[in-house]
Amino acid sequence: MENPIIILGAQTVGTSALDAFLSNDLVVYCLLDDDTKLQNTELFDVPVMGSTDDKELLKLLGKKCEVFVATEDTASRRSLTNMLHEEYQAVPVNAIHQRASVSVHAWLGHGNLISANAVVVGTAKIGNGCLIGPNAVVDARAELGDYAQLGAGAILNADVSVGEQAFIGAGAIVVAGVKIGNKARIGAGSVVVSDVPANQTVFGNPAAKV
Repeated sequence: MENPIIILGAQTVGTSALDAFLSNDLVVYCLLDDDTKLQNTELFDVPVMGSTDDKELLKLLGKKCEVFVATEDTASRRSLTNMLHEEYQAVPVNAIHQRASVSVHAWLGHGNLISANAVVVGTAKIGNGCLIGPNAVVDARAELGDYAQLGAGAILNADVSVGEQAFIGAGAIVVAGVKIGNKARIGAGSVVVSDVPANQTVFGNPAAKV
């Protein structure tokens, strides 16, 4: 990646994305965040320069800068990604930490964060805008839908299917072949042994509806 990167979001996800880019010796031009308390500060010596809709900075996207969307809220990430595509013809890049292990035979969409020591195995499929936490594992033929989130240390075993905007908490284990529906939520530390319908929240070992 030759162009410097602008990160939209300077909070938890933005910090992780910045760490991932810097681990690969990539240049981050600045971060943008809507929290005025963060503006005109620095994160790892990189300036937080303005809000996420700063048109003067966003016009740099394309030939001069790349972009990564790192806002905390899923709806916000989707909205900003759509805005970037429609107004600036810009597609977010992936932020893959230098210590992550991503197979060249895995399939990745755009705008994903893959944190330190995460593992994405060959034949796994990651959609767009997914957040994969430190030490998480996505095994063979497992699939993550768009804007899904996988917490630190969570494990998706082989042939698991995770729907769009689903949330898998830290340390959760989803056993082989299980299907997680769109916007479903899996509590931290849970062991999921059966399918979870869309919009349902489960927790425990074995995971049960909350």
